[in-house]
Amino acid sequence: MDIKPAMVKELRERTGAGMMDCKRALEETGGDLDRAAEALRKAGQAKADKKASRVAAEGQVLIKSEPAAGRHAIVEVNSETDFVAKDENFRVFVDAVATLVLQRQPADVEALMQTPADGQTLEEARKALVAKVGENINVRRFRVLETQGVVGSYLHNGRIGVLVELDGGTADLARDLAMQVAATAPRYVAPEAVPAGELAKEREILVAQADQEQAAQEKKKPPEILAKMVEGRLRKHVDEITLTGQPFVKDPDKRVRDLLAANKANVKTFLRFEVGEGIEKKASDFVQEVMAQASQSR
Repeated sequence: MDIKPAMVKELRERTGAGMMDCKRALEETGGDLDRAAEALRKAGQAKADKKASRVAAEGQVLIKSEPAAGRHAIVEVNSETDFVAKDENFRVFVDAVATLVLQRQPADVEALMQTPADGQTLEEARKALVAKVGENINVRRFRVLETQGVVGSYLHNGRIGVLVELDGGTADLARDLAMQVAATAPRYVAPEAVPAGELAKEREILVAQADQEQAAQEKKKPPEILAKMVEGRLRKHVDEITLTGQPFVKDPDKRVRDLLAANKANVKTFLRFEVGEGIEKKASDFVQEVMAQASQSR
């Protein structure tokens, strides 16, 4: 299989491994990025797989709440460029989307787009905005959190939005944890939420890494020591991907679980939206874009 430079570049960004190691891994796995990333981790040539953090779209995330009703909405609306994402017309549309989600609680995006507002459906308003700004606009996703518990929200530059629901604790604590989730992007609330299959796969990778290290050493460690080392590394990994296991960003000497215990609180759930999360956008050549536009204007 012909391994394209773009594939090598993407694997390097995901794993931090060397260029030749990435190319070799892709060749050995037939160009399968996921398997190549796993192979690099097993060989100890990559510390982590950053696949989940890739962001490749523009737009805005917005949070709206009705505290008295115990209802909170978070939405993501995408645009093609950052220029349009900052446009006032776009921002007004995003606000209208969040308001409709909060008030009407539609079942899904399709139902949301058919919701009437100001004499037209949201889909009709979207099409009018597309015609006005000259690029595509997409209402991508939304979630509604309904609870009488303690809720904290945090919005970072319109690009990352977080809602955190607590059982116990205070509004200030909930907001601090929303900021924590925005900054560190945990995948799960607590260790018990991590799927067994994911733990098994991570253990498999850590065992392979330990075997690689063992092979390079003259003095071999007993199997029971290797097993303890693997489990220790697995616990560290679980702490990194769970909110309660992470160091608290405002006081790294404390773990979030210790902070929660001190405040007699538990995290029930969190919602985190980041603009473009998981979307892959075709890379474009800026020079070619300018030349194409210049030729069209003649």
